[in-house]
Amino acid sequence: MKKSLYILSTVSFFLVFSLVATSSCTKAKAPVSTGPLTCSDTISFNQQIAPMIQTYCSSCHGSGAGTTPVLSNHAEISSAATDILGTLHGTPQLMPQGGPALADSLIQQFECWTQQGKMNN
Repeated sequence: MKKSLYILSTVSFFLVFSLVATSSCTKAKAPVSTGPLTCSDTISFNQQIAPMIQTYCSSCHGSGAGTTPVLSNHAEISSAATDILGTLHGTPQLMPQGGPALADSLIQQFECWTQQGKMNN
């Protein structure tokens, strides 16, 4: 009887631990090494970056949403660009939180925009 109770409690502990461990972790997107990034087209803040942030980030990081950093205009997005890129790649955690990773093409647009000087165009 004691042995059965011990086994049951041990198994229960590992099941609960496994559930907590897997639900509290965000899977980081593995970086893909494709060589140097080439940004031949000029990326537009108004036509590409702002709509991307609005679609994928503003529910948590918009004005009045309560989460920092606030990403509601060019100055805020531009100053947080390094941190945004990190989270898009899963460092320290993958964003958007709770959702799937952004498509590589969108991440590349953001990378190109930063390399091109984070223009307000």
